Amino acid sequence: MKQTPKILLLISRLLFGATFLFSGFVKAVDPLGTAYKVTDYFEAFGIPTVDVLSVVLAFLLITAEFCIGFSIFFNVKLKWASILAALFMLVMTPLTLYLAIENPVSDCGCFGDAVVLTNWETFYKNVVLCVLLVIILYTQKYSHPWLSEWGSWLFIGIAALISLVICTMGYVRLPFIDFRPYKVGNNITEGMLIPEDAPMDEYETTFVYAKDGVEKEFSLENYPADDSTWVFVSQKSILVKQGYVPPIHDFSIMTEDGDITDVVLETPGYTLMVVSHKLEKADEDAVADVKAIIDALTSKGVPCYWLTSSYDEVVQDFKEKHQLEVPFGATDDITLKTIVRANPGLVLLKQGTVVEKWHHNALPEISEIYQLIH
Repeated sequence: MKQTPKILLLISRLLFGATFLFSGFVKAVDPLGTAYKVTDYFEAFGIPTVDVLSVVLAFLLITAEFCIGFSIFFNVKLKWASILAALFMLVMTPLTLYLAIENPVSDCGCFGDAVVLTNWETFYKNVVLCVLLVIILYTQKYSHPWLSEWGSWLFIGIAALISLVICTMGYVRLPFIDFRPYKVGNNITEGMLIPEDAPMDEYETTFVYAKDGVEKEFSLENYPADDSTWVFVSQKSILVKQGYVPPIHDFSIMTEDGDITDVVLETPGYTLMVVSHKLEKADEDAVADVKAIIDALTSKGVPCYWLTSSYDEVVQDFKEKHQLEVPFGATDDITLKTIVRANPGLVLLKQGTVVEKWHHNALPEISEIYQLIH
């Protein structure tokens, strides 16, 4: 019995610490994804923000989460790490409950794109973490430091440095682990398919009828279809169970001539997509190099398209400013951010399959692309 508190502490510490470590790591790999989610939160609550602030907050959040997980998992500065974790959970648990009830954003982003949870699943996960944290707080007196004071702070400093290095790598280049459905090797067309036996959305439909000035709701089973004394007022359908959602469900390319999605995905051979979710935010220094790549591939008969969510006026000004002849297509902003974490970024396709992707900070030589397409 004397060992019970120590065993509970060990199990709770490892589970809680591993969860925070994993959460921090997968977000550090893709810090822009976390920054986009921070922006979503601000917008959901009507708070104005700027991209730089979202990125800074993302870096701070990721590093804090990673260091807390690191400290608790390895039993370093456990008291202080537990207090910080408690403050963290005191904010996040009520927030995720609110998200579960109101659903202002569909995914909290707690595990980035590595593991996508519903808002209710996220809240339940946080409840379990709170239970583990309570155990840690009440049993930490049975824990004994295994590092000196300066050694403990050095250990945590190393954890913070690791987190910041991974974040920086994922920010200035593409994530070295891609958890998204547009990763290299995936076929976009296949990612949009819905299996024949896939579960469909289930809705609860109610009808509102009025009689003698009184309105009443009915279900499909008991609505007064044969009673003319009731007058139909309205119908409501509520989603009670979501069906199968394919990994890629919002990819389309629209031009002034219509939808060219199938043309881009089904063209034999290779196709280059240049992705800029907002042209007005694109890295201007990279545009000339991207234009050179487009010109070189076009001369070899490789179709090239520039995808953006910017308005037509912005597109026209951008084309004139940089003397671009490449066809521009309109695609959803969130989809473009998901395809490639760069603005602009390059995506090389072969009949819908992602062959390679490049960040504008690491554009390939023309010869490198030629080796891929021959």
